Amino acid sequence: MAYLLLALTTLFWAGNFVLARMFHLDIPPVTMAALRWILAWLLIAPFVIPKIIAQWPTICQHYKILLALSIIGVTSFNTLIYCGLQFTTATNGTLLQSAIPIMILILSATVLKEQISKRQWSGVAVSTLGVLMLISKGNLTNLLGLQINDGDLWILTAVLCWAVYSILLRWRPQTIDGFTLFGITVSITVIVLIPLALLEQQTAPAITWSLSSVGTITYMALFPSILAYLFWNRGIAELGAAKAGLFIHLMPLYGILLAATFLDETIESFHITGILLIFSGIYLAVISKGPARVPAKK
Repeated sequence: MAYLLLALTTLFWAGNFVLARMFHLDIPPVTMAALRWILAWLLIAPFVIPKIIAQWPTICQHYKILLALSIIGVTSFNTLIYCGLQFTTATNGTLLQSAIPIMILILSATVLKEQISKRQWSGVAVSTLGVLMLISKGNLTNLLGLQINDGDLWILTAVLCWAVYSILLRWRPQTIDGFTLFGITVSITVIVLIPLALLEQQTAPAITWSLSSVGTITYMALFPSILAYLFWNRGIAELGAAKAGLFIHLMPLYGILLAATFLDETIESFHITGILLIFSGIYLAVISKGPARVPAKK
């Protein structure tokens, strides 16, 4: 059952990318993020509010790290993803997510001063080449002329945010349980995004509402947010974080298949080359030294 839950979790996350790309012309990105998290908060509020009230003194004591985790890991990460998908394909978006373990490794070495072997640095180099292959669309000379898709840069910024969030989790208050932490981060995200979404609405085109767009927001709130969180934690509890973390690498595969099926996106040779380089780098830098520990996405 744990394997199925983890496989479904990464499928839900990949579906989030595809739907965000599908409706990027109908719902502006900040508004999309705000609506997703408002609905998610409404669904979990009856269960999480009593927990937040019970742990309020602890929350106040650790408010700085909780704010950082919320704004960097939930607010910024997801909103930047939606901004990026205004300009780049869902295929590129999901593939670039594969760089997260490598980004975490780089930050661990530079910020936390952890010891990184030559083999691991080789993996970083190989994966970086794969990322460059994706954002240059297989033509590295595009980098010299700065001909890079703005959407890919938004996605890479989101990847950096998630890597920073992963590092910051080392300082999360251990006395706050996982579900309460999730509720706190969602609550703060809603508070931050509502005024930003209202500001965006002043200049953005009017939202095109339809049964499909309503269904999309409902999917985003329920599947990649709440159910993915519950499934991921259950999988970690049964298999351990090490094995569970490897399921992250199913997301690019799901993304490619879903994007090709529902968005008619073409899988180019540079996509295959890029993902092979990224996965080879991950093997050298992370998996061969012990699986990467990747915290649950929001």
